[in-house]
Amino acid sequence: MNQRKIVKTITGMKTSDGAGVNLTRIIGSPELNMLDPFLLLDEFGSDNPDDYIAGFPYHPHRGFETITYMLNGKWQHKDSAGNKGKLGEGSVQWMTAGRGIVHSEMPIQTGGLAHGFQLWLNLPKAKKMIEPAYQDIHADQIPILKEVFGTVKVISGEYNGTIGPGKSHTPVMIMDIRLSPESEITIPVVGGWNAFGFIYEGYVKSGESLTKGQLAVYNTEGNINFKTNGTQASIYLVAGEPLNEPVARGGPFVMNTRGEILKAFEDYQNGNFT
Repeated sequence: MNQRKIVKTITGMKTSDGAGVNLTRIIGSPELNMLDPFLLLDEFGSDNPDDYIAGFPYHPHRGFETITYMLNGKWQHKDSAGNKGKLGEGSVQWMTAGRGIVHSEMPIQTGGLAHGFQLWLNLPKAKKMIEPAYQDIHADQIPILKEVFGTVKVISGEYNGTIGPGKSHTPVMIMDIRLSPESEITIPVVGGWNAFGFIYEGYVKSGESLTKGQLAVYNTEGNINFKTNGTQASIYLVAGEPLNEPVARGGPFVMNTRGEILKAFEDYQNGNFT
């Protein structure tokens, strides 16, 4: 099958969120507002506690899912539905905000490297107001396929007959790929799905050269190929079926119309979230 071509490369923008967590916003930035069904991608990574220690105190969400993947460090999740979970190295927290939830994500450690990704996945119109839910996916629950070229960690979706534990309300594939030097891998992707790959270590060839800190947006037909030369590389690869629905945003709320956003603010202020 043909290999997908890169249609755009993004480096993101430095910003801060929460109570002052320094991060790079890659999707949801002026360079790339969204890539249906993906609304936002942040990379946070620092060995300076001042960059992350304030964390993300309690704040509301409605209408989408947050997927937090931790590479290094430890954070704790609490939410208004009574869910609690510790996000350790290699683990994932998958929160479905649905009709409304208030949660916090706070660092446990006070030193050392904290590095990871948060992805916002849109919910289809028919499921915007479902009950909130939470998946606490520990590192040992996520399959890692070891191959001659390196490893493929399947967080959600399927690779080579292995299915990841992350369950979404719209079809997605999320993988963490580690390539050895002088290696190559081709990942099958469903036709018509939007896909991106973020290089967070080393550099690769994927039709064109990509280096650490770059996100590649691909066209929608064919597989995705990565090749390394003299160095190892790590890629956060994500693909999903587009919803092709109107998107209205209002801070922590993502709905289909402006009126629904105003109703979300009203419901939150009136204490009508879970």
